[in-house]
Amino acid sequence: MEFHEKLQELRKQRGLTQEEVAEALFVSRTAVSKWESGRGYPSIDSLKAISKFFKVSIDELLSGDEVLSIAEEDRKRRDTHIRDMVYGLLDLSVAILFFLPFFGQKVNGVIQEISLLSLTEISMYLKIAYYVVVIAIILSGILTLALQNCESVFFAKNKSTISFALNILGLFLFIISLQPYVATLLFVLLVIKALMLIKFK
Repeated sequence: MEFHEKLQELRKQRGLTQEEVAEALFVSRTAVSKWESGRGYPSIDSLKAISKFFKVSIDELLSGDEVLSIAEEDRKRRDTHIRDMVYGLLDLSVAILFFLPFFGQKVNGVIQEISLLSLTEISMYLKIAYYVVVIAIILSGILTLALQNCESVFFAKNKSTISFALNILGLFLFIISLQPYVATLLFVLLVIKALMLIKFK
């Protein structure tokens, strides 16, 4: 008998619903449903909680192959958590553009270095585009950090792709509008994200 069958049997023996088990283990009902259908394994911490709740040993719950699968899934979860933390913090770091002099602005034939908030000598549509891209990247960072343990929301499933796409969009915008310092910053962030993606693939 495999883990998902044992878990289902233990729950039914106690006359519990998936929601009641989820509440007792401090996880979502979706997680319990996923475990019982064999579509995934709990984390090591959740496995300990299951063992304690049903008063059975971990050895009774798992076969040798399942132990390896759980260890592998736990490693992937940990890697994803680290990657999300880095992506979120990198995206949040773009907020420095509002305050530090990364932008160039020509005044009386002289190029001055100023922050995004001080940028005035450009067309309104370009300024709006700058604000939209920078704010979108920052929001992506906030959501990435806030939704780390959420699996059901569209953003949570596609956060890395969205973060990359916004970064690339910003990079092209600042290259085309001749803002080399901002473009360099976004390029560096993009390289770090790519390296993280390769490392934690």
